[in-house]
Parts: sequence; structure tokens; C-alpha cells
Amino acid sequence: MKFAVLFEDDPAADPDIRKTHMPAHLAFLDANKARIDAAGPLPSYGESAGGLWIVEAPDAEAVETLVHADPFWPTGLRKSVQVLAWKQVFAGGRRLI
Repeated sequence: MKFAVLFEDDPAADPDIRKTHMPAHLAFLDANKARIDAAGPLPSYGESAGGLWIVEAPDAEAVETLVHADPFWPTGLRKSVQVLAWKQVFAGGRRLI
């Protein structure tokens, strides 16, 4: 099952958190590439407002476990996270249903 994971960054977080922890975060994404299909920031006026992951997992609980294992999670960078079940119906220029 696919999930969209929406992260909201805390605007009050130390601006150096992202830079400091980015190497570990990217290594985490590499290590979990079998489950995380896509990931990236959601820029807002040149600053990151959060991020988005597309994840393949058996259930939302597995996604939550993955989110909490991300090196960004304990730093205070993330203000909130939403895990939403997602049914992909279109990709690569074609319908999937």
C-alpha cells in the first residue's frame, strides 16, 4: 500500500538543524530506498515549509515507525506529520486503473 507523508517544519526551529543533520537524513533515505519511493522538501518563499515522502508499507503504523527513525525527527525540525493512505491512479503518462 502506498502512503503520502506530509511533514510540516517548525518555523521556530534552529535554521542550522537541516544543514547539520542532512547527511544522516540522506543516508537514512538511501538505507530505506526499498520503502521510500520519493522524498523532498516543500519550499515556501525560498525556505522549506516541510517535506513529502511517498512510501510503500503494509500499514500506517509501519510508516509512523519509519518516520520516527529518520534522523530529522528527534531534532525539533518537524512540527507535525500526516500519514495519508494514497491510491495511485496515474503515472508515467498512463492510467493505472
